[in-house]
Amino acid sequence: MATAKKKPTITLSPSRDIPFNQLVLSQSNVRRIKAGVSVEELAEDIARRGILQGLTVRPVVDQNGAETGMFEVPAGGRRVRALELLVKQKRLAKTAPVPCVVREGGIAEEDSLAENVQRAPLHPLDQFRAFLTLREKGQSEEEVAAAFFVSVNVVKQRLKLASVSTVLLDVYAEDGMTLAQLEAFTVSGDHARQEQVFERLKTSYDKSAYAIRRMLTEGAVRATDKRVQFIGIEAYVEAGGTVLRDLFEGDDGGWLQDVALVDQMVADKLGVESEAIAAEGWKWTEFAPDFAYGHTYGLRRLHGEPMPLTDEEEAARDALKAEFDRLVAQHEGADELPEEVDERLGELETALEAFDERPPSFDAEEMARAGAFISIAGDGRLRVDRGYVRPEDEAPAEPERASDCATGAGGTVGDDADGDHNINSDSVADPEEDEGLSPISDRLRTELTAHRTLGLRHALGEHPDVAFSAALHALTLKVFYQYGSDSCLELDLKTVSFGAQAPGLNDSVSAEAIRARHESWTKALPQDSADLWDALHDWDSDSRAALFAHVVSLSVNAVHEAWNRRPRALAHADQLADAVDLDMSARWNPTVDTFLGRVTKARILQAVVEAKGQRAADRIAHLKKGDMATEATTLLNGTGWLPEPLRTPGRKTVADMSPVELAVAETAEVADETAIADDDGIADDDDVAAMTIAAE
Repeated sequence: MATAKKKPTITLSPSRDIPFNQLVLSQSNVRRIKAGVSVEELAEDIARRGILQGLTVRPVVDQNGAETGMFEVPAGGRRVRALELLVKQKRLAKTAPVPCVVREGGIAEEDSLAENVQRAPLHPLDQFRAFLTLREKGQSEEEVAAAFFVSVNVVKQRLKLASVSTVLLDVYAEDGMTLAQLEAFTVSGDHARQEQVFERLKTSYDKSAYAIRRMLTEGAVRATDKRVQFIGIEAYVEAGGTVLRDLFEGDDGGWLQDVALVDQMVADKLGVESEAIAAEGWKWTEFAPDFAYGHTYGLRRLHGEPMPLTDEEEAARDALKAEFDRLVAQHEGADELPEEVDERLGELETALEAFDERPPSFDAEEMARAGAFISIAGDGRLRVDRGYVRPEDEAPAEPERASDCATGAGGTVGDDADGDHNINSDSVADPEEDEGLSPISDRLRTELTAHRTLGLRHALGEHPDVAFSAALHALTLKVFYQYGSDSCLELDLKTVSFGAQAPGLNDSVSAEAIRARHESWTKALPQDSADLWDALHDWDSDSRAALFAHVVSLSVNAVHEAWNRRPRALAHADQLADAVDLDMSARWNPTVDTFLGRVTKARILQAVVEAKGQRAADRIAHLKKGDMATEATTLLNGTGWLPEPLRTPGRKTVADMSPVELAVAETAEVADETAIADDDGIADDDDVAAMTIAAE
């Protein structure tokens, strides 16, 4: 009769509690390099929770093979050291029983290697959810941080990751998304919005964390926006507004999601400020977050008297100045100022500027016919431009006297840097969409050359020698030739206000620089035009030349106008740009609003090819125009690329690079992208690995 085969049975090693003073470290432990949780942190965790995993030990035998009563530990050395630390701290008895698995057969090194290799690390998502569970069970973020020896900010980050839409968390769990991408989705707490962006991401070539953050914050107002600085984030939050924050990267304060609330708060605060300004006695006030460039065109500017300081104010100013000078003298030559000193110097500078920037006083009779513009400066401070008189509010003209004929063609010195004629191309519409490489529209060309005109004005104002030559050239043309229009200078001192307002023109780098320079000259010149000749005669040649350059620069008109063809004047603008080495890349950036959303797809791709190479253009060629313009904005950012109307002839730009140079740049870009892609993996998240409580 056949007997059934007996199945082999597995015999597990027995476990027992062994007093700690009978345990010794083994030289068979394969772990040689310290990694993960420190011995001190592990000791604290054992003191709090007890030992969660027993030790693997082997009996120590003498020369005859007899057991000595001691046990060596080939696997679990860090736990032994942590227990030893607790004994030294007298927090654990030397004879405290330690749970151990006693092994007799096999190789000790194999035990050590297997214990470390066979264990599977906790998936980061499990850790995020575990933190969330602890939080939901009543532990505070501080308590969780203390229990796992991490910062409170790390706990907040993990809780934020666990709060992402479950749809995205499932994708992450299946390795369909990197940790960096998941972190980017935490910017918005709106699950529907997260899932919407994830769907868009599937059809986009750019799946980087940056692209995700940009999509999630579309339409929101950055905390660095001048409107936000004006009202303050705290006030916005108190009014019920939501701020999107990024816990994983610098976000400069975040993004304000409720744009309508921001606009309403700005309007309300400007209205209150306007009422206070009107109470000074002005006939009218106008307020807006921003006014169009040239909004003071045709208005006469009043000249106020500097408001004298009282004795108390003079004494306070002197005390502040003395303290400022003392601190500067004490730390002269220091490589770096102490933080408190640097902060105090900033406070003193602000206080002293407040004395210097006091609003002037005006004649009450003149104020009764004048007004003020209230807006927001680029840094978020309130901007008040007082003393503008509208033509209809001017006093009735008196019989002209001889002394009244001294006013020059350019108007009074303090008049704003606006002009005598207005370039308006509103009637020129943008071209209909054409997939071909069609010419840039006249309207867009007008806007771009408006930017270039401001750039020329600023640059020319800093090159007195070129400005003098330009003026001499224009005047010579008018006197000796009939082609006065060959110059782009309007030397009867007409300056251009721009009817076709390009986006951001009033707050552009050039506009701000021109405004500051104009105000400084207004303060330097005498208030009475009758005193101007003597004042200029007393100035040195450099000062007169600098003023001449500024005045001449205000006459530059290099704006393309569909209704006013001036090819020779625009050719002269190119010569002028070359003479002052004009670089518009520092004053203008291609964005969806300023260029890319206003031209055909062919021109967008041409721009990317010129700046980044054919490979980059091919990656976005399949996109719709809106997405293509958005992606091209990212690609062109920081490249210095300029459209043709903004380029200076003879000045090399990225568009002028040779195919070889573009190929080198393209190769470097691909290498960078590969490095970034390699760095996006979950395996590189040292924080997650370090926070996993090791079995060791």
